[in-house]
Formats: sequence, structure tokens, C-alpha cells
Amino acid sequence: MKKLTIIFASLALMASSVSAFAGNDRIITVAELPAASQQFIKAHFAGVEVSYAKVDEEMFDKDYKVVFVNGSKVEFAKNGQWTDVDCKYGEVPAAIVPQQIRDHVARNFAGRKIVSIDRDKRGYEVKLDNGLELKFDPKFRLVEIDD
Repeated sequence: MKKLTIIFASLALMASSVSAFAGNDRIITVAELPAASQQFIKAHFAGVEVSYAKVDEEMFDKDYKVVFVNGSKVEFAKNGQWTDVDCKYGEVPAAIVPQQIRDHVARNFAGRKIVSIDRDKRGYEVKLDNGLELKFDPKFRLVEIDD
């Protein structure tokens, strides 16, 4: 019985401490973003009003998210580099999309707009306005198409 009580007490302690390790979102100002993030916003979203910005601080990581009043969203890594741009009501600014990907889309999906782009160490994923998702490796070779 004593062992059972200790086990339950340990489980209760672990369950209550999980929230301490969960993400801790808080609203911040654009001025509190890393300098690289601020420059990215000025360069690619000049004139678009920011609805809110937030930081998500986890145990060993931190990332940022900026939402604009036009519905566009940009996520940044802790170093301020963009990881995700979503312009579901518009088009991702061309300067953000690598030239090789822009060329591929223009050549194979003429007339389609890129409405979101994600990047990580495995490559890029772009979503077109017709719902197609294209995945590219780090050398910009098309590796997958999802519809």
C-alpha cells in the first residue's frame, strides 16, 4: 500500500510539472523581435499592419510568430530567420521564394500563386493557390507533390 501511495504521489507530481515545460506563449511588440525578423518584416511586409506578435518559449527553444491584419502569418526561429510564411489571402512575396522554386512553379504550374512556404534543414515546402503542396530538397529538386 505504501508503494502504491508513493507511485500515485510521483505521478501527480509529474503531471503537475508538465505544464512548467509546456510552451509559454506571450504577446510581444515588433520591437522585441530579433533584428533579423524586424528587417524581414520591413523588407517584405512594409505597409502591412501587424495584428500581433508573440514569442513561444519552451524549455530549450524559442520561436516567434507575427500575424498581420490581412491574415498573413510569418514564423521565425530563435535566431530571427523565417521558417514559415503563410499568405492564404494573397501571395508570398516573390523575393522570399528561392529563384529555382519560382522558376519550377512558373514552368510547371503556370498562372498559379505560391500562398505559403516553409523551410527547414530538409528543404522547402510550398503550397499553391489550387491546394497542391510541392516539396523540394535543399538543392531545390522537387521530391514530392501532395494534393
